[in-house]
Amino acid sequence: MESWAPPGSGPFVGRERAVGELVSLLGTERLVTLTGMGGIGKSRLAARVAEERGPDTFDSVHWAPLWSLSNPSLLTALIADACGLSDHSPHGPVETLAGWIGTRRTLLVLDSCEHLVEACAALVRPLLVRCPGLVVLATSREPLGLDGEALLRVGPLPPDSDAMELFVARAASAGVRWTRPEDFVAAAEVCHRLEGVPLALELAAARLPGQSVGSMATLLRDRLALDGSPESRVQPSRHRALRTTIGWSHELCEPRERLLWARLSVFRSGATVDDVSRVCRGGPLTDTALAEALEGLARKSVVTLSDGRLHAYDTVREYGALWLAELGETRTTADRHALYFHELALAAERSWWGPEQSTTFAKLTACYGDLCAALEHLLATDPRKAAELAGAVGFFWACSGHLHEASHYLEECLRLVAGPPAVLAKLCWALGVVRCLQGDYDTAARLAGRADDEAIRAADTTLLADAAYLRGLVMLLRGEPLGALAVADRALARRGCAAPAAARCRLVRVFALTASGALRRGREEAEALRSDSVSAGEHWTRSYTEYQLAVIALHEARADDAASHSRAMLRDKRRIGDAFGLGLGLDLLAVALASLERGEEAAVAYGAGQVFWEMVGHPQRGTPELRPLRQHAERSARLQIGDGAYDRAYGLARLTDPFMTLDTMLAG
Repeated sequence: MESWAPPGSGPFVGRERAVGELVSLLGTERLVTLTGMGGIGKSRLAARVAEERGPDTFDSVHWAPLWSLSNPSLLTALIADACGLSDHSPHGPVETLAGWIGTRRTLLVLDSCEHLVEACAALVRPLLVRCPGLVVLATSREPLGLDGEALLRVGPLPPDSDAMELFVARAASAGVRWTRPEDFVAAAEVCHRLEGVPLALELAAARLPGQSVGSMATLLRDRLALDGSPESRVQPSRHRALRTTIGWSHELCEPRERLLWARLSVFRSGATVDDVSRVCRGGPLTDTALAEALEGLARKSVVTLSDGRLHAYDTVREYGALWLAELGETRTTADRHALYFHELALAAERSWWGPEQSTTFAKLTACYGDLCAALEHLLATDPRKAAELAGAVGFFWACSGHLHEASHYLEECLRLVAGPPAVLAKLCWALGVVRCLQGDYDTAARLAGRADDEAIRAADTTLLADAAYLRGLVMLLRGEPLGALAVADRALARRGCAAPAAARCRLVRVFALTASGALRRGREEAEALRSDSVSAGEHWTRSYTEYQLAVIALHEARADDAASHSRAMLRDKRRIGDAFGLGLGLDLLAVALASLERGEEAAVAYGAGQVFWEMVGHPQRGTPELRPLRQHAERSARLQIGDGAYDRAYGLARLTDPFMTLDTMLAG
């Protein structure tokens, strides 16, 4: 199984010796750190080796980009996400992450550790002890400082060879090709003046369409000679070359491009063009001027566009942040950024019951780093707005596996915010759902009680319904379906409840009816709720109606229908990225396949499902009535094909990418 996202763009040039050294170190050392200045190419080297050599040596390769993380307490959660762990356990996140990695031969790349050196060291140390097959490759401007750490310093490219090759390639990408000998001589001088620093060469190459390489060489000669700042006298010349090139690129930008460069530094997850427009416009950056400035920055390679999102090198972002401070706009831009993502989260919550639900999931996943940055800023400047934001994204994050992050921010908001009741009710409800998914039913029940009290104070029927949903969910998972049914009925008897909260309470009713043996009524209500979900265009509620229809079909000996409903559930869960739901759905599909006497396919479904259960850090879970169905189906499948064949099919599925297995089973 692989989770891989290499950084950078364009061809990898040179560094054959460094590639060989890194490959050798990864074969013998447990912790290797690439050190060097910003813009020197550490990430590109790590990506090159991990992408090309990693799959041949390791069972899995995972890339964790740390540059966007400002809160060290969320480091483990970010790395867990990178490793494919959607942690639903109540255990310490380090313990759960170590258990997920286990004994597998795993390469974990931690990119851009320099601002989190102590936190990275504190995490890597126990992981290496507990996971004997783990190898960590870090990139950082300074070492992590752990015993046994192997350091490989990444230096500049040789100016006469690799640097020249890179400069020529980037010039060609910009539409410039040289034929005259004097141009190549000037290009060689540029490579020497810029000390072979890759980022400096790329920024310089981006200027070539509007400037001859000869004039560039002359300008650099003069600028570097004139740089007599105190900083330049104590830093290596390559630092001066990079600083000069970034500063030069900045000076060559139009004033509005410089302003946009500064404001863009506030983003942490990249940004869409619409995000940039909403956060960065204002003053001289009208809509038209902003679009032109953005096009200019892309043309100058200050930003790049990939998969619909804008990105910038860390060093370029840092320069923009310095300039933003010089302009006196750091606070105002951070305010705009936080308020934009506050509005986005509230809009996402409003769109829950509708056709935008799945795209909203994707949007909130893509801007996860910016949501965290907005929460951090608002916690320090406007805790009530932070609470509104956390309450709005809490349920989304719980459904998509960000339980530890949701828990952190929801708890912090509850600590800082004393009201109003409506805000507190939502915080308690969302945190209660998190605790419930982590298996901490006692705490979830207490939070449901507090959410109910605050909802009564707020006189809000929707919040009362949400509190009832949480209380009913706890009862279902504790095996108390009649109590859950009564709670849901009381909530639904009130008028004025919003559609999403009402749908969740109706879902509790369906689960309770099925668990208490009222299968016909459960089926009728599940079909009605599914029809309403389909009409609304939403997927989360629909997926759980399919789950219940599958359970009912199994109890009624309609295995074909059960398999069909299980696959429908899995398609919806696949769409919104719910690992917990995928584990449930594959278990149900396995039961249906065993009932159809397709024992080998049942073993494969169980094996793939087990990987998803491991992803969430839990043993198989669900409402209590599912357990006997699982146990009976496994015995049946073993009798059909024999223990040996079952174990082989199950074991192979455990070693295969579960999403590939899932897609194959959905196509079958």
